[in-house]
Amino acid sequence: MIRGIRRRFIRIALGVLALAMVLVTGIINVANWVNVRAELYETMEALSQGQGQGGQFGRKGGRNRHMRNMLDESLYFTVLLDGDGTPAFRDRSRMADADEAEIDAIVAEALGTGRESGFCRDHLFCVCELRGSRAMIFLNCETKLTRVRRLALISAAACVGCILLAWVLVALFSRRAIKPLVENAVMQKQFITDAGHELKTPLTVIAANMDVLALETGENEWVRSTRKQVANMRGLVNELIYLSRLDEEDARLGREDIDLSKLVREAAEPFVGMAEFSGKSMDVAVEDGIRVTGDAAALNRLVSILCDNAVKYAPEGDTIAVALKRDRRGVALTAENGLAAPLSPEALSHLFDRFYRVDASRSKTSGGYGIGLSVARAIVEKHGGRIAAKQSGDGQRIKFICRL
Repeated sequence: MIRGIRRRFIRIALGVLALAMVLVTGIINVANWVNVRAELYETMEALSQGQGQGGQFGRKGGRNRHMRNMLDESLYFTVLLDGDGTPAFRDRSRMADADEAEIDAIVAEALGTGRESGFCRDHLFCVCELRGSRAMIFLNCETKLTRVRRLALISAAACVGCILLAWVLVALFSRRAIKPLVENAVMQKQFITDAGHELKTPLTVIAANMDVLALETGENEWVRSTRKQVANMRGLVNELIYLSRLDEEDARLGREDIDLSKLVREAAEPFVGMAEFSGKSMDVAVEDGIRVTGDAAALNRLVSILCDNAVKYAPEGDTIAVALKRDRRGVALTAENGLAAPLSPEALSHLFDRFYRVDASRSKTSGGYGIGLSVARAIVEKHGGRIAAKQSGDGQRIKFICRL
């Protein structure tokens, strides 16, 4: 459990930081692109107004020192268009070093778009009026666009680097961050263990007294009722102590080669008779030859919990299906039974919580403690697996799936 809390803390902290870093990086790059784009369009507006009458961008070109410097540094060429829109004359005086074939290709591609303005091969073009004729101005934006791309690349690399560094630092200091929670959990487990051991003594005394009383006065309903309650209390105490030990981070189960197929058949066999006695039936389908490495006693307990849970809560006349098989994801142990009433999504999500019962009144007749599925989850997780509960679409059946 502690390891799971630590992993969850790292995921949340890293996720929040990564989101913040991505947002900051995105905002910086978007703001930079908006600024560069505005400067390019202002420069094009100034060029179109300076060479002809009226521009295509609807803003007055600035004539301050900054704009004059931008115009002096700008590289561009102009193309006059015939009445049918074909290039008639090219002015390359501000781009004397430009390759003529490349210019022709850029002009052809810009004309092919059918737009009045836009970007084409790192050039911003605009259609305007020049001395009574239509013309196209092509502003070379390669330097500025290269800077935009370079900033995007550098900032993205810095963002990834910061996220990786944060991951290392969060992983290193996560133990210190969750230390109070760990200490509280350890104290809680210790309390459960100590209380369980302390309760065993008075329960033993009560059971012995009931035996003496039965010998002196004979069996009666009060003695039987007290014995039953003592047995229930012993079972609850044992389950709590077992679950508390499984929750310990350094708890280790046995590691031996187990014939899981044989184990499941033997563990499920007693419940077949219990199901028949309760007016239900149980089908056990086990694939042969499945072997795993783990704790035989714990896995036997897992199968018993799933079978017992199915027999208790399946409606009368229902068929319970227990299966063990291999699939692409490993070994799957499943237990499926019908439901007296569909479960809500909230109830389904809390099935593995300690002392949780969908219907509290039902536990009085079933005799459950409300921690069986919690123990099942702990056993599966200690074997490196996962357990989940899935309800059928019509809410009539529920399946518990253990992957080992």
